[in-house]
Amino acid sequence: MSACQGKIAIITDDPGWHGRQLTQAFSRNGYDSCYVSLTDCCIQIASDQPELLIPDFSPLPDGVFVRGIPGGTLEQVIFRLDILHALHDLGITVFNQPRAIERTVDKPLTSLLLSRAGLPTPTTWICESQQQACDIIQRETSDSGKLVLKPLFGSQGIGVYLVDANSGLIHDEKFAGIYYLQRYIEQAGEDYNDIRVLVIDGVAQATMIRRSQHWITNRAQGASCEVLNQPDAEITSLAEAACQTLAIDYAGVDLIQDKNGQLFIIEVNSIPAWYGLQSVVDFNIADRLVDSFLSKLAAVSQSNRLLN
Repeated sequence: MSACQGKIAIITDDPGWHGRQLTQAFSRNGYDSCYVSLTDCCIQIASDQPELLIPDFSPLPDGVFVRGIPGGTLEQVIFRLDILHALHDLGITVFNQPRAIERTVDKPLTSLLLSRAGLPTPTTWICESQQQACDIIQRETSDSGKLVLKPLFGSQGIGVYLVDANSGLIHDEKFAGIYYLQRYIEQAGEDYNDIRVLVIDGVAQATMIRRSQHWITNRAQGASCEVLNQPDAEITSLAEAACQTLAIDYAGVDLIQDKNGQLFIIEVNSIPAWYGLQSVVDFNIADRLVDSFLSKLAAVSQSNRLLN
């Protein structure tokens, strides 16, 4: 291994398998890395003092790879994103960039941006009024229709409900008083499935199908993963267009095909897990992510040298 070229902060509260994959990939490229929780970071506004206090980093890290942002109150989430913005504003490479993370963790904003770009997304309603939510459900389920009710912030299929005329509006504290309702996509065949595309630097790198006996098709909920070696060009072009629309360096884009063959983008993940995808591809995903990250780090370093 080459001599250490710098130190990277991997932002996570639960490193696990993904953290180890990233640490090893950075090490193979001659970089040390350290896990950091945003809950342990501090902003200080004082004369002649560092603006940011990042555990185990003095001075600040050479780059920041965001692997996870812990949930919490709105105030806590905003503060944690403020730290990422402050790092980015100081010229430190943050991957993904905080603005891109904000666009994708906010499901209503994601849906609006994709729709405005002319990309196919499920019909969606977002409202705060419980009466409006009940009226939407009554109208949309009157002819055996179904709706998917999701929390605004969430992942891995947690807190997601299927709503019909019998269930009516479901109450869950995860909704935090906002109702995000999407028209349920009916599929052909007997199983449930969706498609995950990993896009890095605007190019689809790997694609898989997730299959399940349950309508929630996340791997964390028990779905199986199968490689899609030759995805339809429409699949990759939609995934790449979604990332371009959201101006994001890398993402896991989820698509679903209805019973008539129409594709819909159902989610864009700015901090995607790749354990399932790694099991069906023949290259190291962490290496490709780190290669992309380090290319951006080098570009920033070069720019700073020219300015100085």
